[in-house]
Amino acid sequence: MTSNNTVGNGPRPESRRRAVRFIVLLGVISLLGDITYEGARSVTGPFLGALGASAAAVGFVSGLGELVGYGLRLVSGYLSDRTGNYWTIALTGYVVNLLAVPALALAGRWEIAAALIVAERVGKAIRKPARDAMLSHAASEVGRGWGFGLHEAMDQTGAVLGPLIVSAVLFFGGGYRSSFAILLIPALMAICVLATARFLYPNPRDMEVTSPAPSTGSLPRVFWLYLAAVALVAAGYADYPLIAYHFHKAAVVRPDWIPVLYAVAMGVDAIAALVFGRLYDRSGLVVLAGAAVISALFAPLVFLGGAGLAWAGVALWGIGMGAQESIMRAAIADIAPSDRRGTAYGVFNAGFGVFWFAGSALMGLLYDISIASLVAFSVAAQIASIPLLLRVARREQAA
Repeated sequence: MTSNNTVGNGPRPESRRRAVRFIVLLGVISLLGDITYEGARSVTGPFLGALGASAAAVGFVSGLGELVGYGLRLVSGYLSDRTGNYWTIALTGYVVNLLAVPALALAGRWEIAAALIVAERVGKAIRKPARDAMLSHAASEVGRGWGFGLHEAMDQTGAVLGPLIVSAVLFFGGGYRSSFAILLIPALMAICVLATARFLYPNPRDMEVTSPAPSTGSLPRVFWLYLAAVALVAAGYADYPLIAYHFHKAAVVRPDWIPVLYAVAMGVDAIAALVFGRLYDRSGLVVLAGAAVISALFAPLVFLGGAGLAWAGVALWGIGMGAQESIMRAAIADIAPSDRRGTAYGVFNAGFGVFWFAGSALMGLLYDISIASLVAFSVAAQIASIPLLLRVARREQAA
């Protein structure tokens, strides 16, 4: 695969160090960003409820935010490639994404809070394809699996810290508004680091090791085959709110342990991203097929087992998330031409989000009918992705 070839080409030590510094800078931005919005997302449901929103409204707002957020990535990715203004688009998205969170402290009605929650997702949609495209250029210096894995590990460190910070604020007597207000600090820090990265690395595309593949104006066929495989993984991957709902309803663990289990999953995610990223650079997409086999086991453990199996299931869930966030993004950079990479990330994220949303909605319905049917669907969808992933891996190795 391309990632293996770029590592073997042996880039100059100085250019490698420069690329690593850029990846770390983007990782710091993501760490601070995840502290901000993952911290907020851990309590937005109860906050909306405190403002008078119904359970149906909370579910609708959450689903709408994810659907709009993923769908808009298709547009922002296309604009990134069309205009070449990756930094401008990324900066705009980050400002909207991050500042919508502390603004929640000023929301007096649940409708206003809902609009800000959706705005936060919109901001993420705007900046993510442009950010990933820039990251892919630097990652070519160190191995794309490792580069994306390192970024994901730093990202998930923030996802662990954010909810813990909010939990500490609540523990010491602060309210939801105080929690949102405190998150202004990491939000402003992230924007400052982003501006610094823009100043130090104005042209990340210059870090690309391999010569750009000639673009035909469209994405290659193997990309669509890869997207089909990933869509099956997304459809079968239960979101953590559904898992947490089950833990609470079935009294699998005490309510105060449910956020701890999520923090554990995020920690496992960070480690798995580094491990699977390195394995991807050595062996290619066959590693993602192996990760799908492992992660498919989480559903029977978390939905059919007791407390002990729940911990194991959540760990496997985190392993799957880490593999997805590192390998899936790295593979896009190896499949798509460099001048179409923003578009590729936009299409990929939009497709992934739509199938994740559809699969989550279906599993929510199946939960009320039969938990066993939910587990069967989750396992079957993920296992069905493996032949397609292996087919893509063979095509990429042949190329």
